[in-house]
Amino acid sequence: MKKGTSKRSTSERRAELKALASLRDDAIDTSDAPELLDWSSAKRGLFYRPVKQQLTLRLDVDVVAWFKNHATSNEGYQTRINRALREYVQQASRARRSGA
Repeated sequence: MKKGTSKRSTSERRAELKALASLRDDAIDTSDAPELLDWSSAKRGLFYRPVKQQLTLRLDVDVVAWFKNHATSNEGYQTRINRALREYVQQASRARRSGA
């Protein structure tokens, strides 16, 4: 998927954005976007995609087999390996901060 390049903001566009920013809240027409009061079905991080780095990594066969056997249709084995590594890094960082 190609990433689009954002166009530079023109002085006309900046003036329009400045005028919109100076409007009082009650002067803004939000009839086409009503306020959402029920957030119970909201999904956190739905559009967040962290930057990934592709690399070659040699792991023990039994470790890869375990992750593959515990993969689900919602989460593949590479995602699980990444999550396990992230949890380890976070735990090690907490231990380092606490002086353990």
